Amino acid sequence: MNEKDARPDPEELLTRIHSEEQRRERGNLKIFMGYAAGVGKTYAMLEAARQRQAENVDVVIAYVETHKRLETEALLQGLEILPRKTIEYHGLRVGEMDVDLVLRRRPKLAVVDELAHTNAPGSRHPKRFQDVEELLAAGIDVYTTLNVQHLESLNDVIRQITGITVHETVPDHIVDEADEIELIDLAPDELLQRLKEGKVYVPEQAVRAIHQFFRKGNLTALREISMRRAAHRVDVQMRDYMETKAIPGPWPAKDRLMVAISTHPLSERLVRAGRRLAEELDAEWFVVYVETPERLHFSPQYSERLGRILRLAESLGGKVMTVSGRTVPEAIIEFAHKYNITKIIAGKPLRPRWYEWLRGSLLDEIIRNSGPIDVYVISDQGGPLPRQRAAGRPIKTIRWRPYLFSLLTVALITGLGFLMRNLIEPTNLAMVFLAGVVFTAVYLGRGPSMLASLLSALSFDFFFVDPHYTFTIADTQYIITFLGLLVVSAVVSNLAGLVRNQLEASQRQAALTSTLYGLSRDLTQAVGLEAVLRMIVTHISQTFSREVIILLPHGKELEARASSPDFILDENEGAVATWAFEHNQSAGRGTDTLSGARIRYQPLVTAQGVVGVIGVKPGNSSNYLTPEQRQLLDAYANLAALAIERTQLAEQASQAQVLQATEKLQTALLNSISHDLRTPLVAITGALDNLLEAEQIGGPEVVLDQAARIDLLQTAHEEADRLNRLVGNLLNMTRLESGAMKLSKSECDVQDLIGVALRRLSERLQDHPVQTVVAPNLPLVQLDFVLMDQVLTNLLDNAAKYSEAGKPIEIQASRRNDTVLVTVSDRGIGIPADDLTRVFDKFFRVQRRNDAGGTGLGLSICKGIVEAHGGRIWAENRPGGGTVLAFTVPLGDQAPPQVERNLQDPKDG
Repeated sequence: MNEKDARPDPEELLTRIHSEEQRRERGNLKIFMGYAAGVGKTYAMLEAARQRQAENVDVVIAYVETHKRLETEALLQGLEILPRKTIEYHGLRVGEMDVDLVLRRRPKLAVVDELAHTNAPGSRHPKRFQDVEELLAAGIDVYTTLNVQHLESLNDVIRQITGITVHETVPDHIVDEADEIELIDLAPDELLQRLKEGKVYVPEQAVRAIHQFFRKGNLTALREISMRRAAHRVDVQMRDYMETKAIPGPWPAKDRLMVAISTHPLSERLVRAGRRLAEELDAEWFVVYVETPERLHFSPQYSERLGRILRLAESLGGKVMTVSGRTVPEAIIEFAHKYNITKIIAGKPLRPRWYEWLRGSLLDEIIRNSGPIDVYVISDQGGPLPRQRAAGRPIKTIRWRPYLFSLLTVALITGLGFLMRNLIEPTNLAMVFLAGVVFTAVYLGRGPSMLASLLSALSFDFFFVDPHYTFTIADTQYIITFLGLLVVSAVVSNLAGLVRNQLEASQRQAALTSTLYGLSRDLTQAVGLEAVLRMIVTHISQTFSREVIILLPHGKELEARASSPDFILDENEGAVATWAFEHNQSAGRGTDTLSGARIRYQPLVTAQGVVGVIGVKPGNSSNYLTPEQRQLLDAYANLAALAIERTQLAEQASQAQVLQATEKLQTALLNSISHDLRTPLVAITGALDNLLEAEQIGGPEVVLDQAARIDLLQTAHEEADRLNRLVGNLLNMTRLESGAMKLSKSECDVQDLIGVALRRLSERLQDHPVQTVVAPNLPLVQLDFVLMDQVLTNLLDNAAKYSEAGKPIEIQASRRNDTVLVTVSDRGIGIPADDLTRVFDKFFRVQRRNDAGGTGLGLSICKGIVEAHGGRIWAENRPGGGTVLAFTVPLGDQAPPQVERNLQDPKDG
């Protein structure tokens, strides 16, 4: 082997590194494994825990069963023992491990005895190994004990050896993923001696155990299995190390296994056998169920059994696949070729020979067409099952109406034959009977059509073949006609029945596809998160006939965002939903976690993580989801998760755009006001510097006369006033956008308002003749005098800025219906028609060659203040040149209820 071949596969290496990173976040699991009770697993575990405590490790006893053994109880001295959780069950108080208490205590190491224990109903999980998985996921190390007979894949083997079915089992992947396994061994003779001495069970139990389970042959076999299991674990660790370190070795191409299952109970043995073989071969394995047309009508009993078998396969690590096909052997061989399967495991239920001779053997057909694929056959050693179970089909109630219609169809054709027998030959009448068979096959099904084919052949012989009214055939040529009619009718009936079943299967698949397409289409068209959530609730409610609730994270808690009408989620159900969200696992009704809940909770998962939880609650407490419905619900949940994530990403993108626009506005603001702030500051600084220099230095060369001093002070005053207006505009805009600006209204005289503004801008307007026209008897107006003074000041300043010196400015005030109209007109350069509405936007300035400067905030502030008063402001061009800036305010206190909104966004018109 060259150096290149010795290198590990990069993809496998990356996968291994990723797996190791995940394992570092989890706690470490150490299993003390034995082959029977009494070998010393708990004793060894407690000794190891005391040693860790001596190393200053935080150790707690989460659950230990001492069975009143004094030596075991002595080891608990000095260790912190957490109290158990008491659960009421059938009038008894049962003590179980308190998972929540352990999680709150959060020790470094938790000691949990009896990994295969079944928790009392009402516990968070039905099995203790699930409690341990949650502790590991929280980063807590766990010491635990396990007997080898509790491994799920060995269940059939243990029953075969001991004759006892072990009901408390642990999935093999728990042991496979353990960080360390310590084999606790004791010779069978010593264990039997301990049993007799009462160190394992009390004397009465010990006697029964010796005669049932604790026979020396059983113990020897179990001991060998435990050692083989431990040796296999060491071998896996060695091969992992060799692959990681690129140590040369034989690396054969890996096998791929397929377990073919049905609804027959033998399938559970097949799944366990497949798990053991896959483990021995280190192979990927699939569990395949073939859905044929005749299997579409199974009763709920068989659907539930199939679901149980599929869940068993998933728990053991198999990849569960459901495929459709015309026949089981054809679908299995096709799947095997498609997925490069090297070994097939199939079952052979014991049936009478005549049954296989009559109906054929699926297994023989699989073997015949398998080619180079190895086929492993596992027989039903338990003997034949009752007929309805052995066939794997439900017990059907015969519907007599289709058979009655079939009989009537044949009778009708026979009657037509009597009418036509003098017109056509009897051989041609056979075609009419054949048409009737096809009709019954298409519309009535296979059974009625087979009856029609038999009755047609007999009717044809009895009524239309000489001698009539007897089944005797005089002419030998009619024998061929009779047999041909019988055979062709049977073939056509069978084929037509198959087509009918396949059509039903296609329609069923099309219906599922249609529902998924409908949900996908509606989710694509929905705009916004609320619309998406309503669409999800509607579709799931209609498809599954269940109430639905969707919970999305809000801070550290889940919040109900959409639900069916009158759907109420209590505190306990909310805790189950939170668990499903935090652990990314289904929980609640019909699951293995908190199964006592009334609602089934399904996490909504995307590539980015869990985005929420969906809950479904049936109207009837006895109505559980079928395996097909669970698969469909998974598909719905995936689509829902993607749609929710899409809307959330769209909202984030919108927020990013708003943030980008805000940054642009901030940049524009800085660029806009930097020049306007600097210009008056430079003028003020220059004037003050000249005055200061004249005072400090003196002398004839720097002497300033009185007129020069007054001119410098006037310049500084004007620029300071300009700077004050600029800062005032900025502060007013900030108040408007934050909603902090409050109106303080009082009755005001518009003429006084105009006078104050003119006095404020007297120096600014000294180069423009100002004409004021105020209508007589103009009533007082409810205004905020200070803010409206700011409006009029900004309008007059704008008119002066964009008008040449000497051009007049006109101010008019009049009454218009229930409002007061104020206009400021100039003869300046005007505003382009396209910009008449935009001049009131923030930071907008008309693009001109000779820009007069400014921040572009003055008119925007005017709009905000006027609209806060319930008025309106606009701009228009004057005939002959110039601009008119006009606004109206209502007479009296007539501001609309939207005042606060207008204050927050002065751009809303």
